Amino acid sequence: MKETILEARNLVKKYGDFTAVKDVNLAIQEGEILGLLGPNGAGKTTIISMVTGLLEPTSGHITVDGLDLQTDTNAVKAKLGLVPQELALYPTLSARDNLDFFGSIYGLGGKHLRERVDAVLEMVELTERADEAIDTYSGGMKRRVNIAAGLLHQPKVLLLDEPTVGVDPQSRNAIFEGVEALNRAGMTVIYTTHYMEEAQRLCHRVAVIDEGQIIALDTPSALIRGLGGGILVLGLEDPESGPGLGRVQMVVDRVTELPAVKSTTRDNGHLKIETHRFQEALMAILDITNQLDVRITSMEKWEPNLESVFLHLTGKRLRE
Repeated sequence: MKETILEARNLVKKYGDFTAVKDVNLAIQEGEILGLLGPNGAGKTTIISMVTGLLEPTSGHITVDGLDLQTDTNAVKAKLGLVPQELALYPTLSARDNLDFFGSIYGLGGKHLRERVDAVLEMVELTERADEAIDTYSGGMKRRVNIAAGLLHQPKVLLLDEPTVGVDPQSRNAIFEGVEALNRAGMTVIYTTHYMEEAQRLCHRVAVIDEGQIIALDTPSALIRGLGGGILVLGLEDPESGPGLGRVQMVVDRVTELPAVKSTTRDNGHLKIETHRFQEALMAILDITNQLDVRITSMEKWEPNLESVFLHLTGKRLRE
């Protein structure tokens, strides 16, 4: 079993009466890619900022490679590479000059700094454009220089905060391939995103975050498997009076007993049905509604994926 490289225990961050992060616990294994998946404003960046020492937790405890962030701050920061959402680059300088500058901040110099700059430029596939000004680069190329800056000091853990926001598909794919290559070489990665397909492709485990809390944490396949054969959401006409009154509840009762149905939830005129076997459940449900003369007013299928996991757990879509 691999060692835990980074652990956060009972992390809380408050701003006055508002709690941005609520009792978050994470144990990240050496060599894994852990995804923090949630919508904008869920608390992902706040968690990253506390883990890297940029924000002081209201309460909680963080250790990296056995060192306490509070008592061994500089030693912990040396083990972490942060790539923030915002580009931290000087636009009139070349990529090489930017990296020379950031390397000097990390305490690198001389031959070692030159070797590290050359190495990270090669990692992000920008060697040929290294001496051109940053303001001539595409958005995706700038993101890749940002990643290179976070790798200069050879950190043990790389934290990527929404690294593909606003980049073109080609650069996005280059970032994915770069992250996968770093991980194959042994790098531990924490990757925040609100793009379900990124988490599903890259991450060994995913922490689903909403309103500052981790509401699920597992491998993508296990989270998706939890949805069974998919979820069917039906709108059912429910008369307030007359002969139809009570028939919708009869539908709910009979649907709940179906072998192909895992569970049912009734909410705001809709019936959410988790299935073991979607097609079998759908045919039986249509038969029941016909028998009881209950009209279906809407029908939506949630395919088993991380987007529908989040929707099921929170009632919200990731992009909301």
